[in-house]
Amino acid sequence: MTTFSWRYEGRAPMFVRTFVRQRGISRTLLKSIKFNGGDIRVNDEPVRVTRKLTQGDELVVKLPPEPGNDRIVPSFEPLAILFESEHFLVVNKPAGIASVPSHLYPDDTLVNRVKGYLVTTHAANQTTHIVTRLDRETSGVVIFAKHHFAHTVLDTQLKQHRLKKMYIALAKGRFKNRHGAINQPIGRQPGSFVKRMVRTDGKAALTEYWVVKQMRATTLLKLRLHTGRTHQIRVHLTALGHPLVGDFLYGQQTDPFIHRQALHCASVTFYDPFAATTVTCYAPLPSDLARAVTFESRQPGQPLSAVTMANKN
Repeated sequence: MTTFSWRYEGRAPMFVRTFVRQRGISRTLLKSIKFNGGDIRVNDEPVRVTRKLTQGDELVVKLPPEPGNDRIVPSFEPLAILFESEHFLVVNKPAGIASVPSHLYPDDTLVNRVKGYLVTTHAANQTTHIVTRLDRETSGVVIFAKHHFAHTVLDTQLKQHRLKKMYIALAKGRFKNRHGAINQPIGRQPGSFVKRMVRTDGKAALTEYWVVKQMRATTLLKLRLHTGRTHQIRVHLTALGHPLVGDFLYGQQTDPFIHRQALHCASVTFYDPFAATTVTCYAPLPSDLARAVTFESRQPGQPLSAVTMANKN
């Protein structure tokens, strides 16, 4: 079982429940510890969460075992690992791979590949906890937690907007402002189970953007999500009149180099409380998006063949 220990240094007595909640253990996880085989001890004696800690006490929490999900079939296709610790696994998702299984993609999603990696490495806990997700045709950084506690910690950071996700995108048109924020609610588009739109009765959504480079017909952007709505960047940029290059759902598929929406999660930053450090992971720009940017950056009159040759060298 995964075990955590702390020495209580406070001068005033404190309930075990209060102390562990401050460390990020949720009510749901506390219930699971109590009823599903976990353990809480103070000075090596089993205690209830109503026990009060005094200065110098040693608190040990053992998480309950997590049953594996047999419905998740392991996939042993390649997995690009950006960061790994005892508690977290951060990977680089290629475009064209779904984040989680569905009836359309049951066997080779990112979750399936992580399950295959956990099986191959004989991980003690082979339950997949996906923390952040990306659309199937969006590439970049995705975070997994290796146990329930780690998942709870990052889920809290997401809700408090302390987990930072930065994207690189290529959008159509030229932007008037070098920096801006799109604060418009998003909901389902009537008549579609997939498409979203800006609508007054939608859920609050905030996207911040910075212009990296203005080109003749497109703009390279850096964006930060302050909320996590479905298709948020795609919907917000479309509402501004600047749909993503290659986005067949919200724009047009016309770019010769990238056959998907030109969107990449370039970095993620989160706080690891177990190591008391901030972790930032970067995913390099994929080749199709890099080629599209190179093509858009060409000089007026420069033939397409010259750009193509430059990308091959």
